Amino acid sequence: MIEVKVPELAESITEGTISQWLIKVGDKVEKGDNLVELETDKVNIEVSAENDGVIKELLKEPGDNVEVGEIIAYLGGGESSSSQSKDQQANETEQAEAKKEETESPEEAKSDQESKAHAAPEANQQSGNGRTVASPSARKLARELGVDLNEVNTKDPLGRVRPDDVKAHADQSGQKEAPKQEKKQEKQENKQSQVNEGKPVERVKMSRRRQTIAKRLVEVQHTAAMLTTFNEVDMTAIMELRKRRKDKFLEDNDVKLGFMSFFTKAVVGALKKYPRLNAEIQDTDIVLKKFYDIGIAVGAEEGLVVPVVRDADKLSFAGIEQEIGNLAKKARDNKLKLDELQGGSFTITNGGIFGSMLSTPILNAPQVGILGMHKIQWRPMAIDQERMENRPMMYIALSYDHRIVDGGEAVSFLAKIKELLEDPEQLLLEG
Repeated sequence: MIEVKVPELAESITEGTISQWLIKVGDKVEKGDNLVELETDKVNIEVSAENDGVIKELLKEPGDNVEVGEIIAYLGGGESSSSQSKDQQANETEQAEAKKEETESPEEAKSDQESKAHAAPEANQQSGNGRTVASPSARKLARELGVDLNEVNTKDPLGRVRPDDVKAHADQSGQKEAPKQEKKQEKQENKQSQVNEGKPVERVKMSRRRQTIAKRLVEVQHTAAMLTTFNEVDMTAIMELRKRRKDKFLEDNDVKLGFMSFFTKAVVGALKKYPRLNAEIQDTDIVLKKFYDIGIAVGAEEGLVVPVVRDADKLSFAGIEQEIGNLAKKARDNKLKLDELQGGSFTITNGGIFGSMLSTPILNAPQVGILGMHKIQWRPMAIDQERMENRPMMYIALSYDHRIVDGGEAVSFLAKIKELLEDPEQLLLEG
């Protein structure tokens, strides 16, 4: 039997969650075939087979947490799914028994067990690999209760451990209570049930990525002296420029001219003038970054991710639009690599695509600045003392770490972005 283990994932990542199995027991696989998808704090990773063989047993279920080096499956050598081993047949029998448990009534199950009890003494049958044969539901319950299946007695004539056997063993050994974390969760659930008594609710487990996002956002608010300053941009010039150039731009570059390239160019120009917004704090030092790797926040199904546009100062408008488009597609398809999410120096987030008029974005640690874009709204603006015109206006917000960025510097930074966006020819001349 060949052990399938969780491989080294990446630096600082030591565990993950089984997202989905891409194979099933009995499948024949070749070296390099993907077996399982793991969800980590940042990206989803597919684990591939290191040997040819047949899947004998899956030790983990979707939703289970696993650590690097942990065995998650067994692989047998050289057998096809049509010539299954005894272990494999035992697993299929387990699954059939589990399905039967789900469909038959308690009375039928009890009657069935009693009718077979005299056929064999209490014993645990083991598969060829030395593991106790148990139904999937019994294995899951044993993990939850902290029960060793090898110590569980069963009256099943074939020696298979069922959920009732696990519960009985837990009662006898004093292991009925779940671990502390589960007891705490149960207490919270009871409290919540009392509050919502008689009202319909749905409980959904947070994904690993969502848990990480929540943890880091709270950490930022506890560690950084975060403030937000606001300004507004008249988008008339950019919209007119895009209207004139969009068809030729698309024809020449095979990508649309969007707003993000203008904002990325404006951010780079402002960072060059106010370098403390392109820095981070390390102990008692301020690390001023001499590169411009701009993170672009992208909403994905599993939560917000921030892929990085490398060396944005060296890219053309078309280069920026193409890179953002590629990264956004990878984010939606869960195909982002870890190195595409690490090392950004400043972040841009666009809540306007969801209709947001104004917000206070939270820093993407260890960065000390983040720019928030918002919805373009036509509003009457005073051109001078005599004239009013309807103009396409956007509120912009800069959240910054007041520990190293002073208020005046932050306000000036945002004013510089406003200046560059309202006169986009400056950006075209530079890029």
